[in-house]
Amino acid sequence: MNKKPVLELKNISKCYKKAKFEISALRQLSFYINQGEIFGFVGESGSGKSSVAKLITRLENPNEGEIFLSGREITHLKGKDLLKVYQDVQMVFQDPKASFNGRMRIEQSIRESFCNLRCSQNKLDLEALFKMVDLKEEYAGRYPHELSGGECQRAAIARAIAVHPKLLICDEATSALDVSAQAQIVDLLVHLKEKMDMAILLISHDLALVSSICDRTGVLYKGELVEIGETRDVIDHPKAAYTKKLIASVMVVED
Repeated sequence: MNKKPVLELKNISKCYKKAKFEISALRQLSFYINQGEIFGFVGESGSGKSSVAKLITRLENPNEGEIFLSGREITHLKGKDLLKVYQDVQMVFQDPKASFNGRMRIEQSIRESFCNLRCSQNKLDLEALFKMVDLKEEYAGRYPHELSGGECQRAAIARAIAVHPKLLICDEATSALDVSAQAQIVDLLVHLKEKMDMAILLISHDLALVSSICDRTGVLYKGELVEIGETRDVIDHPKAAYTKKLIASVMVVED
């Protein structure tokens, strides 16, 4: 049975004004992510990857285009109407420790986020939540600086999935971790996708990482989607010159 798109962007464009200049971050971007799918966006710094995340989470507004979440247009929602969006879309950032309040224990941060999204009708089962991310419950009473990078990222993922989002955005979520922790976080994301039937948007500059975990992949270059398709097809049969360049650079590093 075909699954319906959790997220769909149609002809999205985003420009930033700096002094007398206008910088185009995204141009006519269109893509979708299905339920239970890991979709990867890969591209170099400045390609527009992070702008995509900011638009989806409504931290910024597009200049053109439409954004749909589970079939509902959210492009121009404001105020209280955005609360449901924040319940359905959660984000995991590059620096897990910076994403927490250093003066609050991990449990406090998770509960605060949970309550802010008005999920009080659902009981927060911290023990079950920590078990899902393979984190010892005793870490709930610790401060962010008392956890390793990998442990803190697991806690950040626990905070994100506590509200049972439909879409989890991971913006360079493994790039600040060591190789061992990276592999563990990747395995965890795959496990959570299968267990929760959740869609995941993986934003990364690391083509090797994207190719190892993503069902489909989009390649961004200077704000334009130059290639999109099944990840294996994109890697084995690239069409865009920039995609070929990315793949060649990975092969050189591996050699």
